[in-house]
Amino acid sequence: MDGFRVGEDDFELEGRPVRLLSGALHYFRVHEAQWGHRLAMLRAMGLNCVETYVPWNLHEPRPGTFHDVEALGRFLDAAHEAGLWAIVRPGPYICAEWENGGLPHWLTGAVGPRARTRDEEYLGHVTRWFRRLLPQVVARQYRRGGDGGPVIMVQVENEYGSFGSDQVYLRHLADLLRAEGVTVPLFTSDGPEDHMLTGGSVPGVLATANFGSGARKAFETLRAHRPEGPLMCMEFWCGWFDHWGTDHVVRDADDAAAALREILECGASVNLYMAHGGTNFAGWAGANRGGGALHDGELQPDVTSYDYDAPVDEFGRPTAKFWRFREVLAQYATGPLPEPPPAPPALGSPASASLTDWSSLDAVLESLGTPETEHAVPPTFEELDVDRGLVRYALTVPGPRRPYPLSVRGLRDRAVAYVDGHRVGVLTEDAPALETPVAGHARVELWVESLGRVNYGPRTGESKGITGGILHERQYLHGVRARALRLDAFDSASAVRGVPATGAAEGRPGLYRGVVEVDSPGDASLELPGWTRGFVWLNGFNLGRYWAVGPQTSLYVPGPVLRAGANEVWVLELEGGGEKVALG
Repeated sequence: MDGFRVGEDDFELEGRPVRLLSGALHYFRVHEAQWGHRLAMLRAMGLNCVETYVPWNLHEPRPGTFHDVEALGRFLDAAHEAGLWAIVRPGPYICAEWENGGLPHWLTGAVGPRARTRDEEYLGHVTRWFRRLLPQVVARQYRRGGDGGPVIMVQVENEYGSFGSDQVYLRHLADLLRAEGVTVPLFTSDGPEDHMLTGGSVPGVLATANFGSGARKAFETLRAHRPEGPLMCMEFWCGWFDHWGTDHVVRDADDAAAALREILECGASVNLYMAHGGTNFAGWAGANRGGGALHDGELQPDVTSYDYDAPVDEFGRPTAKFWRFREVLAQYATGPLPEPPPAPPALGSPASASLTDWSSLDAVLESLGTPETEHAVPPTFEELDVDRGLVRYALTVPGPRRPYPLSVRGLRDRAVAYVDGHRVGVLTEDAPALETPVAGHARVELWVESLGRVNYGPRTGESKGITGGILHERQYLHGVRARALRLDAFDSASAVRGVPATGAAEGRPGLYRGVVEVDSPGDASLELPGWTRGFVWLNGFNLGRYWAVGPQTSLYVPGPVLRAGANEVWVLELEGGGEKVALG
């Protein structure tokens, strides 16, 4: 084995014991121009390593069509320049509160429950993806004498013991990684419970544990399964994430520092999850299911911010947790810790803009959407090839007939309903029927947006849109027309500018456009007073979803997105619009 190896009790670098003090920082949640600053913040906190996931669905939006896979390599190069080792967790599944746990929608739509198993169709896609991705890792592996790059470990699968028990699948992945040139140590990571460790670990591959407290008990369980090998908490949950419509989650800095100290007192290595969380730009936030251990309850979509109450906040600033962790980690450093780098520039002066250019959702769909198709039953998002975005389902209630209840079976996630052009309500999984019965003859439209695919638990990979049917009383209504609007349709600025204006907005759903003047660009918050739910773009950069239900009330704007002078703003409002946006 090359210069970094797994010893009987410790990690070894060039034959000497070494403790990994790592922090999670996802390159895809941080603007590339800010990678260097965030990595320097990790060094200043006392870390010697950075860990990142790789989201398959971001890089292979359609089978065989790849998008900027080289971003991983550029990030690893930046980590190397910052003096950090790197741990890579390539999936195929990553959880990460990321859309579909990183699995492409076209994949789970095709293989269903056969994902993350030995299934040949599924493994064929994984093999193609890994052969495209892994050269970014292999070329940057640590070599004896310090040659090569920063990569010292690679994960086989992610928390597989929380999902399945297919040892044939796990062994296949480990063998595939080796066959594609990965020579550094491999590892798995699972919760410190018997069924998770037995389901998710691989003989001959280092097993690590994920937890937020109780290190001694967790490592005792791990040792019962693996008497030898270094101890490592691969995910020390020092904060947590938020769901729309719930309270913001915070973990006390002293409590988190005490839990970190306990890990290190056990002689273990650690990876802070998260060291810096970043942002779920462009609608890539995932979702969870409530319902306790079975994760089969209500949908709980994740907010756009992935601040995670991490020691380095969403703006890259040190928090109280940063300084408490720095005190703990300094005791294990080989020398004085560097000081934090200067903060990135902040916005010079507050700015606001009225968005007076408006186009109806129908006009947006006509210009940027897919052609309308007719189906016997409502097609799912997967059948329409929609990862992030919305679908307009349209159908006719035959007539004449008296009013009957209209309901939707298998609705995911949220539908704004119109009858003969008038908004009549919002349907959800828990409330799938209109309050007012519908008489025929009538035209019904259901605008359904995906609020994020489930990223953890047995319902990961479930379909989006309408997965059952539309009922009038007990009768299914057939002949459903569908038209999709993918978020990536907004990647072309010229196409968006070509959407025709369609009159006065009057607070209605639609695409709002305007210009905000900035004197001195820098990191900022975007406020949307009076807006309800939708997405925002600044100079063509998708800041993510906003939603008035909170707890998130503003969107983070990376300074490199802005420019001095005029800045183009688009707001796609899906329920009821405001008038202004404000940068501060």
